[in-house]
Amino acid sequence: MDRITSMRVFVRAASAGSLSAAGRHLGISPAMATKHVDALETRLGVKLFHRSTRRLSLTEAGSNYLDACQRILPDIEEAEAEASSLRTKASGLLRMNVPLSFGARFVAPLMPEFSHRHPEVKVELGLSDTQLDLITGGWDLAVRIGRLADSPLQARRLGDSAMLVCAAPAYLDQRGIPRRVAELTQHNCLSYSLSAMQDSKSWAFGRKGEIRVPINGDLVANNGDALLAAAVGGQGVIYQPHFIVGSALDRGELIALELDKPPVELGGIHVLYPPDRRPPAKVRVMVDYLAEQFAKSPP
Repeated sequence: MDRITSMRVFVRAASAGSLSAAGRHLGISPAMATKHVDALETRLGVKLFHRSTRRLSLTEAGSNYLDACQRILPDIEEAEAEASSLRTKASGLLRMNVPLSFGARFVAPLMPEFSHRHPEVKVELGLSDTQLDLITGGWDLAVRIGRLADSPLQARRLGDSAMLVCAAPAYLDQRGIPRRVAELTQHNCLSYSLSAMQDSKSWAFGRKGEIRVPINGDLVANNGDALLAAAVGGQGVIYQPHFIVGSALDRGELIALELDKPPVELGGIHVLYPPDRRPPAKVRVMVDYLAEQFAKSPP
């Protein structure tokens, strides 16, 4: 028998003087109420009630136990209410881990409106291009870009972002415009060190990354904005998602190259959170908010 329920039945029976009345109050049958009190008496090894056909009365042990239950149960109910409120009311600290460039460009600007909607949620925004473990790191959710590894985490897709090969007009005027992926070997290719799809020796093309193209370059970085700055400055060719290069393309600082092989599919932008049949309200409202905002304005 559930000990807390048994204690509640006992307290109610002591107040009402009847196991039947206690059962009706708690929504259980008189027989089940009797079983709860019997289970308590068996566990404690004492009689809690003097029982007659007309009324219950407390024994000395029952009176002492009643005092203890009346102290304990309010604390339990308060703890349950507080825990339950975290499921139903968005409040508390929400720790969210997101990629550095994407987070600074697309997530941080969304936080003022989120704060206005949910003033009782405090957000800790962790910006990092290193994919940290949610569970061991104590993160409530994370935004991940690319193909998702198998894991027990829940995932919701926020959108897509195409990969593009780009260079500055001044660089292309000097070095020529490559038309085929094989021609990239003749160019200074600046690589992103945290991607399996590109490194200092090869870049992957084809929708699934099945084509590996040898490259050379004098810069490798673990952040897309660092590569963007170098490319805009005319240092070389970069292979980055649209959310990194889109603004520079619009301003004419970079030109997207049309090659004979398609770029690799990035795999989507997802928000991940720990497996939980009913996530806390603060997690649910942030996931819904991000999905809403990216549906309106894709990155």
